[in-house]
Amino acid sequence: MTATLRAVLDGAEDDVVAYAGAEQASRGHLRRLARALTVDLRAHDLDGRAIGVLMPNEPAAIAAWFGVWGAGSAFVPLNPRAPTAELVRSIASAGVAAVVTNHELAAAVGGSVRDIVGTPYRVVALAPEHPRAVMPDQAIVQFTSGTTGVPKAVVLRHDTVGELLDSVIGTLRGARQSDRARMPNLVPMSLSLWAGIYQVLFAFTLDVPVVLMAEFEPREFARLVARYGIRSSVLPPAALVMLTDDPEVETLEPLRYVRSVSAPLSPAHARRFHERFGVAILNGYGQTELGGEAVGWSAADWKEFGTRKLGAVGRPHAAFHVRVRTEAGEIGGTDAIGELEIRSSSALPPDDAAMEGRVTSDGWLKTGDLARVDADGFVWIEGRVSAMINRGGLKVFPDEVEERIRALDGVTDVAVAGVPDDRLGEVPWAFVVGITDLAAVQTWCRDTLAPYKVPAGLTLVPELPRNEMGKVLRQDLVPLVTRP
Repeated sequence: MTATLRAVLDGAEDDVVAYAGAEQASRGHLRRLARALTVDLRAHDLDGRAIGVLMPNEPAAIAAWFGVWGAGSAFVPLNPRAPTAELVRSIASAGVAAVVTNHELAAAVGGSVRDIVGTPYRVVALAPEHPRAVMPDQAIVQFTSGTTGVPKAVVLRHDTVGELLDSVIGTLRGARQSDRARMPNLVPMSLSLWAGIYQVLFAFTLDVPVVLMAEFEPREFARLVARYGIRSSVLPPAALVMLTDDPEVETLEPLRYVRSVSAPLSPAHARRFHERFGVAILNGYGQTELGGEAVGWSAADWKEFGTRKLGAVGRPHAAFHVRVRTEAGEIGGTDAIGELEIRSSSALPPDDAAMEGRVTSDGWLKTGDLARVDADGFVWIEGRVSAMINRGGLKVFPDEVEERIRALDGVTDVAVAGVPDDRLGEVPWAFVVGITDLAAVQTWCRDTLAPYKVPAGLTLVPELPRNEMGKVLRQDLVPLVTRP
């Protein structure tokens, strides 16, 4: 464990560092839970192994991470809301030797169960067919979002996490609050996701407490913002849309900034949120493989550019370099579209089997996202390489078509996916939420898009399938297509 992570639980014993509903957890309480788990894992020869943590959003889940790390083991976040079959698959693919959970969730895992006296933990010992070999520098085995297939296990090293925290927080040191009335960090995301884990580590490294939401709910989020005086927060795009669409959320005071993470935020949705609440949208971009956000807006960017660049994911952070390339070479800064590649100056992603050759020989990660970089250095995500539709040799970018359809009154959400076509190979197909007059949508598309970008068909759906991070699962929409 790096010095940065070791220092996270340092400090006064009685300081409250986590709130969850009516529960308040002190730093000393988390240290005692972590120590009890470390001792148990070592006593049962589980040190240096891959250890799953299957816990709801509560302080004991945070202590479990440090208990696992204290034993020299790698922490594998597991989603308590995942179906049992998915949990079993994740546990097997990560080579998990044991799962730390509670009494309610232990039955979903199976295996030999024991309690750690004086703690809420139950440890389920497993006998993995392919146990993961954990090196001393491995901190987290995190699963990717799985928007293009089965989620993959990616290893994040201690130094990757520590250096990322040091890099981001180094720019904030002058703004740290010295008084004890510190603004907590509101965490509305699952602690089984890297975005949630990172928000906790970020807050603790800044020596501020966290407020954990059991799950995101718009009115509860607004209530917590008011209660704790939250001036900045982090939300996925789906949560921003839920807040905008909830008529009972009249204000988000005193919120001033929201950083949008985990999935591309539509410019239309960003504008609606900003116009309703007057809150600045600081978009961001990162990938699990990079250990966090690599590109993002700053408050200074917002003051200079404001709504003129809504939809851009921001500019590269100091520790990262970006380029946009096609087969013909680098095109960054020209507004032309190509694949986004990112290189970290502090910690390069590993070129192992899980990366499937995505790291170039000179250390650039091929993100799989299509992007462009404008003259001011802002990065704009234009969709996934795998989602780009080749319509008889003409390239259709789903995000562009979706944004055009969202501009039509009555459309509350939309996704465009490529579907097989005998003549053209594949064609764009739109899945629309809200509006029922699909003929009007088709007319709108013909009037506002180039002919080859017009969807070959439209399907009305009650909602779009999304993963835990709010990303649309386009592959789940294609089977809904029916043709005459």
